[in-house]
Amino acid sequence: MFAAGWLCVGLGIFGIIMPGMPGTVFLILAAWLFSRSSPRFEAWLLGHPKLGPSVRAWRANGAVPRWAQLVATGSMMASFGILVMLGLSLPVLGMIGVAFIAVSAYLLTRPTA
Repeated sequence: MFAAGWLCVGLGIFGIIMPGMPGTVFLILAAWLFSRSSPRFEAWLLGHPKLGPSVRAWRANGAVPRWAQLVATGSMMASFGILVMLGLSLPVLGMIGVAFIAVSAYLLTRPTA
């Protein structure tokens, strides 16, 4: 779990830098993994000035910043548009579309503070 926690920290940092890739979800997962393997690194992650606030907000009340909600939803819409242009079959597009709608609905109904 410890190594997986660090992998998730790396993916979270990469996700913060790269548009279209989620970062916060990996940091939340890293905190959960560290909580089971290394309380020291869990405390480090939660106390980090750049990485910690979103994880603490999630733990406190399931909050997702509005900008993250909008970026994630916009990224899914753009991805879906690319998949349509690539000519994926309708059943595949339908399954992906349902998943994207469900994830977007979940994100957009989370508190923002």
